[in-house]
Amino acid sequence: MPAEPTTPDRDLTTRARIRDTAIRVFGEQGFVTGVRAIATAAGVSPGLVNHHFGSKDGLRAECDAHVLEIIREQKAQAMSTPGPAGAIAALSELEQYAPVVAYMVRSFQAGGRLAESLFEHMVADTEEYLAIGVRSGKLRASRDPKARARYLTLNNVGALLLYLQIRADREGALDYATAIRDLSDEITLPALEMYAEGIFTDSSLLDAFLAADAPTEEMP
Repeated sequence: MPAEPTTPDRDLTTRARIRDTAIRVFGEQGFVTGVRAIATAAGVSPGLVNHHFGSKDGLRAECDAHVLEIIREQKAQAMSTPGPAGAIAALSELEQYAPVVAYMVRSFQAGGRLAESLFEHMVADTEEYLAIGVRSGKLRASRDPKARARYLTLNNVGALLLYLQIRADREGALDYATAIRDLSDEITLPALEMYAEGIFTDSSLLDAFLAADAPTEEMP
């Protein structure tokens, strides 16, 4: 294979192509996939992959960062767009995120340090785009923004993993684009209903919890 040009623009384009290919291949085949297979899928040499990323771990770390960036930008855009337009636009484009979803699933299934790091970054990003929603007036402020961000991330990631695992057990190889569209169709109405209208008819349980959790004043 002839050597590729090494101008800055070409170098950046090649690096991005390798990264995007790796996200897709890791999502399809898991993290046992080697650098050679990713290089072949990207149409480059294994040496060029190592040139850009140093190692397979370096490549995966950059894939993690890009996946987080995609999620962050999509959520922040939905939160900062006036009215429901941002959320509706995101729903209409779900299928394009299938490689990202597949990559996330593989990462959490693999576990370990990188999976934990990915999750903690997701929590931090969730707190950030929830803050955007609060500032824009779309969301109510929380008594504990960090705890709310962690709860929502656990809830959303856990629900996604469970849904896809059950579906994979039933169907075998997953078509992630179809699966995430089906999941969205199934949960969007009850999720919006719950977030917009709530479940409890009054705040008595919350009031009782806050009262029990409040620090008691020490007697003089």
